[in-house]
Amino acid sequence: MSDQDNSSANTNTRQLKTYQEVRLQNNENLRKLVIDAAAALLQEEGPEAVTVRRVSQKMDCSTKIIYSLFVNKEGLAQQLYLEGCKILAHVLEGTPQAAHPAQYIRNIGEAYWQFGQRYSSYYKLMFGGAFADFKPDEGSMQGTVTAMRQLLTMVSHAQENGLISGQYDTETVVRMFWAPLHGVIHLYFGGHLGDVQSAHALYRQTLSLIVSSLFPDPIR
Repeated sequence: MSDQDNSSANTNTRQLKTYQEVRLQNNENLRKLVIDAAAALLQEEGPEAVTVRRVSQKMDCSTKIIYSLFVNKEGLAQQLYLEGCKILAHVLEGTPQAAHPAQYIRNIGEAYWQFGQRYSSYYKLMFGGAFADFKPDEGSMQGTVTAMRQLLTMVSHAQENGLISGQYDTETVVRMFWAPLHGVIHLYFGGHLGDVQSAHALYRQTLSLIVSSLFPDPIR
């Protein structure tokens, strides 16, 4: 087969993309770069640093490009919210397993504290109202549910095995677990609980009370 024949064969087997497909791919790549730049600002300087102008400066591009991709700051915040959900899911998925679900739920609680400390800017954006004009939409809220699926699955299994009372549905039990832990973290961020060691000690005490109320029988 001649070189010309080889060239024709390669052209025929190569998947060709339309202009529209290439444009969409480029836009998606650009969106990811912008989200990465905004995420860097979020982690380095906090939520107040994440503005369209600051992100455009970090990207060395015009604000018009940011607006064309995300419409406004709230659109960018929503993408950062979903990014935070992915990080939280990864943290909780890495929670050490335990023989008894009571110990496992303690481990999940500790992992949640560590997420709040290590990714405090994401935490404040997601759960602390750091962006006053941003309210997560239904899709974003579903991202939170997905991030918490480890806890949902664990509670559901414990209920099926009679280890947790069936008085409440699984989602309610998860909220009863989550709400007071969030309260401690939020109070700490607000400067109401002293230094991090004092706040962490109170957090662990709160976690112990929650676990004891969910699992009245001692861990065997």
